[in-house]
Amino acid sequence: MKIPHITLFDDADITDMDTFRKANKQVALDQGVKLTPLAFIVKAVAKALSDVSRVNSSLSADGESLVIKKYINIGVAVDTPAGLMVPVIKDADKKGVYQIAKDIIDFATRAREGKLTGKDMKGGTFTISSLGGLGTTAFTPIVNMPEVAILGVSKSANKPVYIDGEFVPRLMLPLSLSLDHRVIDGDLGAKFLSSIVANLTDLKRLIL
Repeated sequence: MKIPHITLFDDADITDMDTFRKANKQVALDQGVKLTPLAFIVKAVAKALSDVSRVNSSLSADGESLVIKKYINIGVAVDTPAGLMVPVIKDADKKGVYQIAKDIIDFATRAREGKLTGKDMKGGTFTISSLGGLGTTAFTPIVNMPEVAILGVSKSANKPVYIDGEFVPRLMLPLSLSLDHRVIDGDLGAKFLSSIVANLTDLKRLIL
């Protein structure tokens, strides 16, 4: 069955998040953790899925039944010599940024070595596809059935933002949210994407 896609676009101001990440980079490395922006993105998405639970669901093959999941498992697309694979970070909402970062590095390492298992790639409720390393400014990710939404992440860049009467440089991250329109309409999709943006802009939201 073909999915009727819609895609919403927005930019997240990740200036403060990136400053925090860089300030804690060495502390994380001392604990064996490579603290990447993706770890914060996964955490921000997990928080948004908790707040907007309809997006954390799956649709039956006949399109008649919707199952709202009680767990939040986020798949992260990884490019490997064998092609694209999507290992799944289980219970992402219950993990801190450091643990998520460890999971990401573990999956990426095992993916390159061809050691990912079928179990590693099962049970996802939502997927993140990041092409920022390739320099894209925007794209339309394809929903991974039976999930009902997917987030695309493009390359961050410093842009002038008008704040308090003047333009200031801010690090902006382009996001693309594709939805299965049978389940998620534009209004709910916009609410969900706005939640992700707010979580990335204000890190305090991630611990509340």
